[in-house]
Amino acid sequence: MPSPSTGTPWVVLKFGGTSVSQRHRWDTIGRLARKRADDGGGRALVVVSALSGVTNELTAIADGADDGAARVDALVARHRDFVQALDLDPDAVLGERLTALQALLADARAAARMLDWQAEVLAQGELLSSTLGAAYLRSQGLDVGWADARDWLDAIELPNQSEWGRRLSVSCRREADDAWRARFAAQPARLLITQGFIARHGDGGTAVLGRGGSDTSAALFGGLLRARGVEIWTDVPGMFTANPREVPDARLLARLDYAEAQEIATTGAKVLHPRSLGPCRVTGVPMAILDTERPDLPGTRIDGDASEVPGVKAISRRNGIVLVSMETVGMWQSVGFMADIFERFRRHGLSVDLIGSAETNVTVSLDPSENLVSTDVLAKLSEDLSQICRVKVIAPCAAITLVGRGMRSLLHKLSEVWATFGQERVHLISQSSNDLNLTFVIDEADADGLLPELHAQLIESGAMPVADATVFGPSWNEIQFGKPERAPAWWQGDDARERLLTLAQPGTPAYVYHLPTVRARAQALKAVAAVDRRFYAIKANAHPAILRTLEAEGFGLECVSQGEIEHVFDTLPGLAPARVLFTPSFAPHTEYDAAFARGVTVTLDNVEALRRWPETFRGRDLWLRVDLGRGDGHHAKVVTGGAASKFGLPLEAINAFAREVRALGGRITGIHAHLGSGIDHPKHWRGVYAELAAIADGVGTVDTIDLGGGLTIPYKPEDLPFDLEAWAQGLAEIKAAWPRYRLAIEPGRFLVAESGALLVRVTQVVDKLGTRRVGLDGGMNALMRPAMYDAWHGVHNLSRWGDGNEVACDVVGPICESSDVLGLKRKLPAATAPDDVMLVADAGAYGYVMANHYNLRGLPREDVLE
Repeated sequence: MPSPSTGTPWVVLKFGGTSVSQRHRWDTIGRLARKRADDGGGRALVVVSALSGVTNELTAIADGADDGAARVDALVARHRDFVQALDLDPDAVLGERLTALQALLADARAAARMLDWQAEVLAQGELLSSTLGAAYLRSQGLDVGWADARDWLDAIELPNQSEWGRRLSVSCRREADDAWRARFAAQPARLLITQGFIARHGDGGTAVLGRGGSDTSAALFGGLLRARGVEIWTDVPGMFTANPREVPDARLLARLDYAEAQEIATTGAKVLHPRSLGPCRVTGVPMAILDTERPDLPGTRIDGDASEVPGVKAISRRNGIVLVSMETVGMWQSVGFMADIFERFRRHGLSVDLIGSAETNVTVSLDPSENLVSTDVLAKLSEDLSQICRVKVIAPCAAITLVGRGMRSLLHKLSEVWATFGQERVHLISQSSNDLNLTFVIDEADADGLLPELHAQLIESGAMPVADATVFGPSWNEIQFGKPERAPAWWQGDDARERLLTLAQPGTPAYVYHLPTVRARAQALKAVAAVDRRFYAIKANAHPAILRTLEAEGFGLECVSQGEIEHVFDTLPGLAPARVLFTPSFAPHTEYDAAFARGVTVTLDNVEALRRWPETFRGRDLWLRVDLGRGDGHHAKVVTGGAASKFGLPLEAINAFAREVRALGGRITGIHAHLGSGIDHPKHWRGVYAELAAIADGVGTVDTIDLGGGLTIPYKPEDLPFDLEAWAQGLAEIKAAWPRYRLAIEPGRFLVAESGALLVRVTQVVDKLGTRRVGLDGGMNALMRPAMYDAWHGVHNLSRWGDGNEVACDVVGPICESSDVLGLKRKLPAATAPDDVMLVADAGAYGYVMANHYNLRGLPREDVLE
């Protein structure tokens, strides 16, 4: 960590309860403390918490638990056992400490549970752990001294602070003079151990710092000593973009500035207490959050030199939030009304977190982690407030907060987030005045399972810029299980690259399709036994060689226009019409007539067509596409379900549709739904099947259920391949419940995307105001997906493959549109120059088929590799 200009020889290391509860971790503590002292040629101060779970027991005792004596006995036994496990004498090491703990039960203040007595009880955990730790490290040959934190940290009284807060949740003096530092440095040992959580009260007794007190103690010592750094050692590798236990894809935040770290800690991250940032922020002491069990991981660095990268850095959730809604017509432009309200909160010792106001209403939130919120307190507050307004308490709620720089400038990227919250009951929305967070307060029950969905949306929209390695590190899954090994793409082999460079010579842009990859994906789907009928959605890629390859693998072909139907039969003249599925959207009736004339299976999704063109549909068997009332997918423009989508018959219209079909002498033989594309959770299709089977049961004439497509592929390096095994297992389980229906699918992207590469050539390389742009001879005219869907495609320089000297570049095309961008901040060789051949990966789906002549540029060529 960089040393502040006022740096001294000290480094402060704080270890939490899990880090001090096992012998091997004390070995790690000793090794780290000695290494930090050696690295700086100075000294290390170790700040420790109580053993894991001890503070909870002491809190119960301080609260007057009936079995207090038994709890004390258990704590004595636990500490004695641990000292013995350290090969030390319990009486010699902890005899006096344990006696003092037992004596507190007989203390004259115990019966009344006086606050100073409670503080003494709560302090025992840290006094015990620091004492046994110092003894153990000395037994291992380290020069370790023990310091009483109460001799160095002085509690101060704040205005309007309750008596409880002045003893059990104190703040401490943050400034020290040279004499204080000299006196601290005079302690003889090179390594010192002291306690977190405790301080000296103004009356000479003990005070405690409350929640997160050990983190705050370490930060206070770091600031007072002008330390080289403060390291918070815990059981996780650092701060993450979300709680990794709830969002396994959460990314490690490698570096933050103090302000963002403060917001993340304040709004729900448990790894660091918000109060601990202040002392280091004021004095410029850098901080780090590190993992005791895995000390080699880089952790999270927090300092004032971190670059200010705009974007959402984290999303967090706080449970147990209490909303207090206060309403009265008398508040409108009433001078002093707000003062009267907040005076009553102050009177009950409550601090307000979020505030929302309207002409006749003020709603505030209370965070139980910072307030002594109880039923009794809320009842008294409500009674007090009812004198001036109508009061409604809403609980329990959850506060979901997005944290990052420039939140106001990110609102246009949060459309999916807004839409997701729109499905829940939102009680309060609050945007911070410092433009660092945006908070939604909803019912706690509605928050379950929401964070993973929102986290994925933030990444997909670009609002969370995870590609910036200066801020974002590996995901929790990667840290836990290693980075997933992906098989090299077909084009990464030496022979393949040479062939591609040769194919680029006649001219670019050019698409190249690797047919062995298409076959491999087809065979993977054929192995899924639960699926009876497989159609390929040819709108993804209609190249004749691909159609012939997939037909040979047993796939039928799904078309969405008369042109696609004619193309299919031109390419495969002997194809049986039953292997072709027609699924149009708002097509003219002539296309339905042509499809029926060909004998293919036709899908319809509205009643109006039946009523307007009865002769077209008279006596016909039809498949019905339904809208299940929701959509899914990697981008709003590929979501094909829900009220905002043009696709599918609403559920409430199914009976009317069935009546019209029967009146025309026809039958509904298939039920189809497709909710969107790029869906990565395998259980999605299991749920869709169950809903469609229930509809099919009601119709009575259905023999086939079509789940559509939408299977994703891993476009980004960190993406995991679609879990086909889990998908297949889910389909097998649900099909076993409805075995009478044949199961059909109609994937497109999954079969062909990875087979395709777009070859383009560099036209210009331009540096402008700190941004390097690499221009190509093909852009959104050749590959529309990035401009249309914010899609991510890998971009690689084939001409300089293996050149490790890379720089960040924006990759753009030759089209006169600001959206003509194929990739932002892509790492490309610094030597990239005009005429280099570039490859855009995974372009086999929705590439050439969406290419266009915009700006009167020519269409790309197409080539095939066997």
